[in-house]
Amino acid sequence: MSRLLVCPPDYFGIEYEINPWMRVSNRVDHARAVTQWHELMRVFEEDVNVVLERMAPVPGLPDLVFTANAGVVVGRTAVVSRFRYAERQQEEAHFENWFRTHGYEVMTLDQGLYFEGAGDLLGFPECWFGGYRQRSDIRAFSILSERFHREIIPLELMDSRFYHLDTCFCPLSGGDVLYFPSAFDAYGQTAIADRIPAAHRIPVREPEALRFACNAVCVGKDVVLPAGCPSTESALQARGYRTHAVHLDEFMKSGGSAKCLTLALD
Repeated sequence: MSRLLVCPPDYFGIEYEINPWMRVSNRVDHARAVTQWHELMRVFEEDVNVVLERMAPVPGLPDLVFTANAGVVVGRTAVVSRFRYAERQQEEAHFENWFRTHGYEVMTLDQGLYFEGAGDLLGFPECWFGGYRQRSDIRAFSILSERFHREIIPLELMDSRFYHLDTCFCPLSGGDVLYFPSAFDAYGQTAIADRIPAAHRIPVREPEALRFACNAVCVGKDVVLPAGCPSTESALQARGYRTHAVHLDEFMKSGGSAKCLTLALD
């Protein structure tokens, strides 16, 4: 997580409704969103020592700012997302162009095989977890597992408020996981428990899950997360993590927070 792809929020706003958080009537304070985004970038660069790669924003693509959905990067291969909703499908070409011009080998999935990138594929060196039902297609995971020789454990997302895996599940550097158990069905909860010992599972309470506490970015022992999640911060600090809380409520109006605004490039 030493290099992150980000996109300035020049054209960010709520122009359509494709998840339960988005309401066109709930207007974004654009100036405040810009200020919040730049503060998040400052924390990454100055406090966490991350290198940021900035891609150019595009008029008419308000959600391009959520670069976690650009795809997923494995070594020098970038798997470009296939978006479920037409409103975001125009982003695919811009993300693919960025990867190609920066020297990545690009892998694309068949049309109609939905996969929304690092929003739905997260994990540890030994195995990955794939979120499906809301946005990504479970069939994508068998293809990616074979291509990259990694086990991918599918997790069905049961709550429409947690429509991407990264809204309710965050792997941490120490082998820990920050997660909201109720976002998963009984099988998913068991699958997580089978792979991650209880001592390494950090359950998040619903009020803070709804503040996107799990939509965090872990870089070594530093965890950048949205402000307003004191219980989650305390739990992380008790395990030796340093927390950096950033106000990101303007982006929450669109259903995203710190993790949604970044894509790991290493």
